[in-house]
Amino acid sequence: MIKLSSYDGNPFIGVYCVANEHLSFVPNDAPDSLVRDIEEALGVRATKIAVAGSRIIGSLMSMNSDHAIITSMATEEDMEMLSEHLSVIRIADRVNAAGNNILLNDNAALINPEMSSASVKQMADVLGIECIKGSVAGYHTVGSVCKVTNKGLICHPKTDEDELKDLQELFRVPASVATLNFGSPMVGASLVANSHGAVVGDRSTPIELGRLEDGLALF
Repeated sequence: MIKLSSYDGNPFIGVYCVANEHLSFVPNDAPDSLVRDIEEALGVRATKIAVAGSRIIGSLMSMNSDHAIITSMATEEDMEMLSEHLSVIRIADRVNAAGNNILLNDNAALINPEMSSASVKQMADVLGIECIKGSVAGYHTVGSVCKVTNKGLICHPKTDEDELKDLQELFRVPASVATLNFGSPMVGASLVANSHGAVVGDRSTPIELGRLEDGLALF
């Protein structure tokens, strides 16, 4: 299922919300309409939280089915709360907005090449999956310009065929290019999604929604 929505009028809902196969986190002040859209489209319960006192949950956290990777700015209270739901990795790195800089599903992680090797090793040790550094279409903020689930991957429209092939092999899902929010290449920032559905910024066009449906195999 795909639904159109926004966060307080902002269509870049991936900046504010994050989800996996089992749950979603949204800002404490998320409107009821957005919470309802996420729960219905993704088939999960949405929990209202803050991370480091911030509303930009999706920028600060990356998740797969079992783990969350979170900014070092997260407090002990944040860690305790999140640990009630899944295993949490707090990364101490100069580049630590995990949602923007880490592309993650249950099979692999692609990480901003500016992150330290120590951070990459920390994630690989805990996640137990392949974790590599890389960029997409020349962008290091791979979580902002791509979105991956356990069924599909959509990428910045300037991602070339060789990159798509490599990403497909890494994440073990089909990969394609897309835009959302009326031509925005920042597809990761434009939606929250899992294998069951997606909630997409409400500026997205029918053509974009069709490509999203195909790209994430939301049939």
